[in-house]
Amino acid sequence: MSSPAEFYKSLPPISKAYGTACLLTTIACQIGLIHPGHIALYLELAIFHLQVWRLITNFFFLGKFSINFGIRLLMIARYGVQLENGPFERRTADFLWMMIFGALSLLVLSAIPFFRSSFLGVSLVFMLLYVWSREHPNATINIYGLVSLKAFYLPWAMLCLDVIFGSPIAPDLLGIIAGHLYYFLSVLHPIAGGKNILKTPVLIQKLVARWRIGAPTNYNPQPERTTGGAFRGRSHRLAG
Repeated sequence: MSSPAEFYKSLPPISKAYGTACLLTTIACQIGLIHPGHIALYLELAIFHLQVWRLITNFFFLGKFSINFGIRLLMIARYGVQLENGPFERRTADFLWMMIFGALSLLVLSAIPFFRSSFLGVSLVFMLLYVWSREHPNATINIYGLVSLKAFYLPWAMLCLDVIFGSPIAPDLLGIIAGHLYYFLSVLHPIAGGKNILKTPVLIQKLVARWRIGAPTNYNPQPERTTGGAFRGRSHRLAG
């Protein structure tokens, strides 16, 4: 059995970096080093007062230490890692571009009053969950040892559980919308004969190669897809 240090070292780079940033930001807010209001997404301050860091830092706060925070961090460690090690294996630039596109989509959608939120980290995590569920639609998920269902329905099940336990519906729904937008444009639309307009920009490819992020391999263009990834022969259990 590997030690926590070995497990952490084995994590793929983008999921590890995002999960670590979320954990450190939450710790800093919890002990008073950072006030959440200083990193929150206030569009007026970001645009008219040039506090542009808010467009990025708001994604790193998943709420104060709680069961919900633990679940969100676990979702990054499980579903983000499985995406990066599975469908995006040796495609670090593509995975990073998916995260960037998701963040940009969430920023735009959050301008809609119903979806307005000071922190979009939960929505970005839900986007990862949605894309994972589409890539592994046949995986069997056991939720808290009570209900088993196909992974395809997991985002909706988690949304319902959040509402039942008193969490707002908007952040989860926002993540599902952003996830579907990415999956439609990068997978479903090309399958139907359309052009893949979400090809990873050359700049992202060059940055990943320059910084030697991920597997040391020559970049392979995002492959043509004929279907979403089917996940067979394995079952997963959602810790609760």
